Amino acid sequence: MNANENGQATTILQRAKHEIKEYAFLCAYLYVCFAVILLYKMAVLGSQGVEFLVFGIPAIKALILGKFILLGHTIGLGERSGSSRLVGVVAYKAALYLSLILVMSLAEECVVGFLHGRALSFVIADIASRLPELLAMSAIMLLILIPYLASRELGVALGKGRLWSLFFEHRGSKCG
Repeated sequence: MNANENGQATTILQRAKHEIKEYAFLCAYLYVCFAVILLYKMAVLGSQGVEFLVFGIPAIKALILGKFILLGHTIGLGERSGSSRLVGVVAYKAALYLSLILVMSLAEECVVGFLHGRALSFVIADIASRLPELLAMSAIMLLILIPYLASRELGVALGKGRLWSLFFEHRGSKCG
């Protein structure tokens, strides 16, 4: 292996490590958000006498939606935003990523329905019957996406690694 191939292998390895760390962070963030929503749902239903405990579902949902979001990053979703203001870029990207998640989630529902031997018309009818729940979950997903995308865009604006160093480096006490 020559120096160029070794350099390319290192670059690919570094990129893979970066993407795995980003995916892990994103999935952890999504899992915490979804688990809190589930806790709230459990509390509300528990007060009505309905008891359940399923923390695997938020984990699976976080893994799937995390992959959808990284797919959006890979294809450069929203990178050509017309706005130069951070708030405009974040709002635009949040709407695009929400749309991507909705389309991919609907496709997932159709595939799962197909695998269970259900006709597409029944899958669509089931989705339509849950429209108020889907609208509420879309609004919640938008509220989850905004801080995530804002932190990403702020990180880009500050420069590579700067946001994380601001959050995690020890700050000396300054008397002012």
